[in-house]
Amino acid sequence: MSAAAQRSLDVQGHRGCRGLMPENTIPAMRKAQDLGVTTLEMDIAISQDKQPLLSHDPFLNADFVYRPDGSAIPKAEEKSYRIYNMPYREVRRYDVGSHGNPKFPRQQKLKTYKPLLAEVIDSAEAYARRKHLALPRYNIETKVSPEGDNLFHPAPEEFVQLLMPVLVAKKVLDRVTIQSFDPRTLEVVHRLYPAVQTALLVENIKGLEYNLKRLTFKPSIYSPAYKLVTPDLVQSCHQQGVKVIPWTVNSAAEINKLIEQQVDGVITDYPDLLSAK
Repeated sequence: MSAAAQRSLDVQGHRGCRGLMPENTIPAMRKAQDLGVTTLEMDIAISQDKQPLLSHDPFLNADFVYRPDGSAIPKAEEKSYRIYNMPYREVRRYDVGSHGNPKFPRQQKLKTYKPLLAEVIDSAEAYARRKHLALPRYNIETKVSPEGDNLFHPAPEEFVQLLMPVLVAKKVLDRVTIQSFDPRTLEVVHRLYPAVQTALLVENIKGLEYNLKRLTFKPSIYSPAYKLVTPDLVQSCHQQGVKVIPWTVNSAAEINKLIEQQVDGVITDYPDLLSAK
């Protein structure tokens, strides 16, 4: 890890630290802060009453979300639990942590809920000050897709108009990156908030040139699935002034390999893999 120590590696806790705590929750963010991450990575959904909250899925995922009475959500019915169709006070009643996540056996089981973005920022800022930690950066994904517009989420323009005022009000814009697989929200952010960092998430195999042309501007960060990273890709990005921060890297060996390839950061479910660096 000496190379990482010499260069400033942006260690990002994926959904807080999904491997260790219930994803996209305040306990996950605090655990990630304790482990020394630079950046808290999270996903945003919008409730029926237009409140930005943390959720990767636009519905209540039956794999780990349980009803307020403790009963399971049938897998076949999960997409009927659309967050965009539920007021936040109702979303908050669902338990997202007591039963763990079968894909992450190390994840601690505890009763918790999907929090509002505003609450997460208040918590993280206060926790950092109380624990004498560096104030965190925030990597915030807009979970949008053309087929989901006005069904699972607002259209991109409205989504951004609901999201960004929270970040302005909390005075954290200078520590925020907005990321997305969908270029449309990045275009809106760049137009309205040109100083805010943007990251283009990529999982296709069409290459750097193709993906950068999907935007009318150069993003601050190119964020590919980690298996797509090559030394040539990193070099090409750096030559264009674009950082490379791959996702989601969950083994020490893969993290070390990426560091050797000169990536600028890593997004991981297990920030404890880097806490000893």
